[in-house]
Amino acid sequence: MVRICSDAQFLLKCGVLLPFREAESFKEQGNAYYAKKDYNEAYNYYTKAIDTCPNNASYYGNRAATLMMLGRFREALGDAQQSVRLDDSFVRGHLREGKCHLSLGNAMAASRCFQRVLELDHKNTQAQQELKNATTVLEYEKIAEVDFEKRDFRKVVFCMDRALEFAPACHRFKILKAECLALLGRYPEAQSVASDILRMDSTNADALYVRGLCLYYEDCIEKAVQFFVQALRMAPDHEKACLACRNAKALKAKKEDGNKAFKEGNYKLAYELYTEALGIDPNNIKTNAKLYCNRGTVNSKLRKLEEAIDDCTNAVKLDDTYIKAYLRRAQCYMDTEQYEDAVRDYEKVYQTEKTKEHKQLLKNAQVELKKSKRKDYYKILGVDKNASEDEIKKAYRKRALMHHPDRHSGASAEVQKEEEKKFKEVGEAFTILSDPKKKARYDSGQDLEEDGLNVGDFDANNIFKAFFGGPGGFSFEASGPGNFFFQFG
Repeated sequence: MVRICSDAQFLLKCGVLLPFREAESFKEQGNAYYAKKDYNEAYNYYTKAIDTCPNNASYYGNRAATLMMLGRFREALGDAQQSVRLDDSFVRGHLREGKCHLSLGNAMAASRCFQRVLELDHKNTQAQQELKNATTVLEYEKIAEVDFEKRDFRKVVFCMDRALEFAPACHRFKILKAECLALLGRYPEAQSVASDILRMDSTNADALYVRGLCLYYEDCIEKAVQFFVQALRMAPDHEKACLACRNAKALKAKKEDGNKAFKEGNYKLAYELYTEALGIDPNNIKTNAKLYCNRGTVNSKLRKLEEAIDDCTNAVKLDDTYIKAYLRRAQCYMDTEQYEDAVRDYEKVYQTEKTKEHKQLLKNAQVELKKSKRKDYYKILGVDKNASEDEIKKAYRKRALMHHPDRHSGASAEVQKEEEKKFKEVGEAFTILSDPKKKARYDSGQDLEEDGLNVGDFDANNIFKAFFGGPGGFSFEASGPGNFFFQFG
């Protein structure tokens, strides 16, 4: 009598059941490691299961889940897709494929996967939620695209941060965020994002472009060009890298030509070249700050001091940490006798860099400010600060005669009062500037009254008498309190 073999016996005889049992054993071991969160070992055993039985959808699904836990979403996507190719009714396979697409930033493809799950199981709550997440990502993408065109880079960064909560492995979102961070001047953050991507993919042209953009905006133009060139090697049609590379090279050339003209003393040409350089890229804040400061230096050489001040002001508006621009502007303020502004700039510099040189510059400005608030005896006499003793005497003679009260005895009471005041000031100025000791203290900015020299303790009439008295001079007779009669000798 012939005995019919069971299915297991048949499979065993056909050499099929043995590999299946071995594959199942590998899968069970993989499951055990997965439960213990040892995903690398789980991956190894699921791979052994696949190698043993390459047409089992669940093995690919399990390995996809493991790869997702390891953050290797692109590899996981391949396994998930293979699982549903082998079994189109494999719900978890479609879910995992959708999750991988979403994590990689392809929300449209993710939506199709989750919709397929709902076709197979319309009550699947996970698919319903993930479909909402995919729709949310698509909305953030659209908003970010509009805001980028509006140059509202902060809004784009916000949208990308929200999208990356659902798509943590999306390089495209990370690159857009990094580019906007660079455009906002947040270079370390932008560099960090771009560098992370380059560590995973050194040929990523977008990341190379952003890395170069950060260097370009930090005024490391030569290094920036190297990154732009490398990006163009990876993607010859990369429009942004091409434009940035062209601007970087043009900016570098114009700036260097301007510096050369300045060193050669050709200030007019240097001014023109710096101006042309400023028109190349208004977004390059640090380089433009330096260009404004350089042009301010040119203007100061041309004695266009107000224009120089404006250029330095533009420089510090772009970069409020730019010490050189503050120093240049402060010197221009000193040269135009705007001492309060000069003190303010030197204080800013000294607070930032407490050097002896900066301390002395601040002290000098403070002295000049103090001196500017006193009576300007040189101005009263109408002489230069370097006037000689004879020039001071000659000036006093002229001004004293000009403002002497008797010369204005026929004028109105108001005019007489004003001229008498000026006459006294002339005498006071002469008293200080004709005395070497008092003059030295006055020139050094010292307070004469604090030094025990009461500048108001003098008689203008006595000074006048002493100066003009003697043979061939003038004769005076008092005609009343504060009034003098005089005649030429």
